[in-house]
Amino acid sequence: MLNKNVLDEIGSKVNEILAGSPAKDIEKNIHAMLMGIFSRMDLVTREEFDVQQEVIKRTRIRLVELEEKVSKLEQLTRPSTVVEGTVEDVMDTSDAANNG
Repeated sequence: MLNKNVLDEIGSKVNEILAGSPAKDIEKNIHAMLMGIFSRMDLVTREEFDVQQEVIKRTRIRLVELEEKVSKLEQLTRPSTVVEGTVEDVMDTSDAANNG
């Protein structure tokens, strides 16, 4: 197995060689080009994405809580004489009473 120092030395030598070669220039140019493209795309960081995802999660939970609360309030405010049914059912019965 190679010693860590040997691997570090090989890595630094390769970097020295590439620093003066056209490959390093190409890498820099591609990197600059990609950064320009990414900046125009209005991308968000992973951190920003995760924060927004957490906000949406909390919002969904709150929405469910509020929907349940509204449902309970509607049941409390509904008069006890109202017959359960759809709007069409209620309209049909009122039409029959008016026509009959």
